[in-house]
Amino acid sequence: MNKSFLKSSSIVTGMTFLSRILGLVRDFFIAKFFGANEFTDAFLVAFRIPNFLRRLFGEGAFSQAFIPILSEAKANETQEEVQNVINHIGTKFLKTLIIITLIAVIAAPVIIFMFAWGFYFEQDLTKFNLASDMLRITFPYLLLISLTAFSGSILNTYDRFAVPAFTPVLLNISMILSSVYLSQHLDTPIMALAWGVLIGGVLQLLFQIPFLIKINKLPKLTKGEHKAVKKLKKRMLPALFGVSVSQINLLIDTMIASVLVSGSVSWLYYSDRLLELPLALIGIALATVALAKLSKHYANKDTKKFIQTIDYALKIGLILGLPACAGLVLLAEPLMITLFQYDQFTIFAAYQSSLSLMAYGSGLMAFIMVKILAPVFLARGDTKTPVKAGVVAMLSNVVLNIILGYYYDHVGLAVATSVSALINGLILYYYLNKQSIFAFSQNLIKMFFKVLLASFIMVIFILNFDQAQEVYINANAFARVNALISIICLSAFIYFLSLRVLGVRIREL
Repeated sequence: MNKSFLKSSSIVTGMTFLSRILGLVRDFFIAKFFGANEFTDAFLVAFRIPNFLRRLFGEGAFSQAFIPILSEAKANETQEEVQNVINHIGTKFLKTLIIITLIAVIAAPVIIFMFAWGFYFEQDLTKFNLASDMLRITFPYLLLISLTAFSGSILNTYDRFAVPAFTPVLLNISMILSSVYLSQHLDTPIMALAWGVLIGGVLQLLFQIPFLIKINKLPKLTKGEHKAVKKLKKRMLPALFGVSVSQINLLIDTMIASVLVSGSVSWLYYSDRLLELPLALIGIALATVALAKLSKHYANKDTKKFIQTIDYALKIGLILGLPACAGLVLLAEPLMITLFQYDQFTIFAAYQSSLSLMAYGSGLMAFIMVKILAPVFLARGDTKTPVKAGVVAMLSNVVLNIILGYYYDHVGLAVATSVSALINGLILYYYLNKQSIFAFSQNLIKMFFKVLLASFIMVIFILNFDQAQEVYINANAFARVNALISIICLSAFIYFLSLRVLGVRIREL
């Protein structure tokens, strides 16, 4: 089981790594050509709205509710019935997405006001109007990427993890080419990014189709009702909230940041993007594979493998997540300067972004914990428990946002998001333990202390051997990258060597 899990998660991690690296390249070009100002604030809001809803309707709540249903049908029903489930759910999903997209395109200014009201109350409405115009272009991306996620869920259920994990690469390529080339031919250059989002969505959906045909599971439009649709609705409605609390919290950050000084939305965006790299490689990759495996084991009533999968995912998340957490906090400013501080992106913007990255990075383990534990409930068909945890976490985030945002501006918003993620993760574990589903094993607890000690040794190394900030600021791009890669590689070597000395054998897991 462990080899199968590790192989699948490694495939997802590898493809996700490629996507995230290209995502950083994409953000490098956005920073280089457009900086961190009112124009990038406008685009990032117009992009974050469909992107946020994608997490709900796409790989978030929909996939989390759909995969267990499809796994159950695959385990217990005929191939014809499995295709019926896919067809009926796909048809209803498409109709819903079309209606939502049409409403959003027509009511774009209203939606921008709802999600970034600070733009509307500025003396100059340029940012508000620009965000509204770009939302009309970016919002159809929701329809395209949600159908892509639906296709990816089918492929994941049939253990085709590589294709869905690779697909985001196409969006990054589209946005990179649009920022470099298309922007030169538009009166408002930053509009090129909005068109890049839409084109990327089309490419992502088309890319999945041949692979669905290959496994003979291409969805087809159909009429009538099906019990699977009712089951999906019952599970998805609470899951819309429960599994996407971290994204809701980030959106709340954006709402409040819209009333702060221009650039605040962009500073939070760039720090969130760097947080997303380890979170995707570790948390999302593990969660993607875990949900498919957990759903399969639960459908087959294999309790032993069900518990082993949770324990194994937590061990891998701990070993990779804790040092990444320390690295994000300690290397926040070098990361921002090296990756983004060129041309239009100033030293001041890099510094402000690094502060919020420290705040987000400190909560990385909490984000990973939520990603791993939430699918445990969903694989069992329990969407209510994640909602209970999510409600408390979101309310905590709102209260902390108001308090910390008032005193510490955008950094306070990032701190609030990390704290609320920790609250969410602890509540999820409380319910797992209370319902006798899962409890931390002695082996996992012992490993935690070993990983903590190895991470502490790595931290001492970074504090003593990393270059001063002025070196990064005054160096050229090549020297910056060389210095950053050197400290990261050496830190990783020190960490894994320390683990080995402490008796943790990765291969034996």
